[in-house]
Amino acid sequence: MTANAVTPGPLVHLDGVSKAFGERRILRDVDLELRPGEVTSLVGASGSGKSTLVSLLAGLSAPDEGHVVFDGARIDELNDAARAHLRAERIGVVLQSGNLIPFLTAAENVELATRFGQGDGARARDALSDLSVGDRADHLPRRMSGGQAQRVTIAVALANDPDLLLADEITGQLDTQTAGQVMAAIADAGARRERTVLFVTHDHDIAGRADRRLVLENGRVRQR
Repeated sequence: MTANAVTPGPLVHLDGVSKAFGERRILRDVDLELRPGEVTSLVGASGSGKSTLVSLLAGLSAPDEGHVVFDGARIDELNDAARAHLRAERIGVVLQSGNLIPFLTAAENVELATRFGQGDGARARDALSDLSVGDRADHLPRRMSGGQAQRVTIAVALANDPDLLLADEITGQLDTQTAGQVMAAIADAGARRERTVLFVTHDHDIAGRADRRLVLENGRVRQR
């Protein structure tokens, strides 16, 4: 790094975030920074709060204590409509269960997402080709393998070119080879545009592919 080089500030940071469900405190005073262009993995035991953390980062839920800041603005201060707009424009979310509409083709699923960002069919097909599923553009989800469907789901999440990509346990039901291919697609999606990526996994080998590895234990996040 040269003397004049400037380290980019975090795109997202959590400051003293806590979250509880009933009497159970899931997250405790979590501090976390995610920087532009960085791919970060998060591992933790089942029920440790990984999905809760993703939900907070995506603005799908609010912390009980602390702040969630995205590009200088506090997500926890936004109303539901503003948080939905932020997700549509700048945050892509990929879930293990997938979010594909079963009666639409792969291209139609992606095109539906891009319409909110003035997209079109050609852009949808390009997105699928970038993820090596262009040949499945006219297939329904039930006619695709698990790995193909997950890559289409990633294309949906990337449809509006978000700055932040969140992926929650999306390889849990895939075999090792397919899981590796899906994670490679996510890493490539981050590198191509210096996109910030956080992916949750139970697989320590897959977690090791990230630029930075985090562990969630006893409600707290630590560097691994």
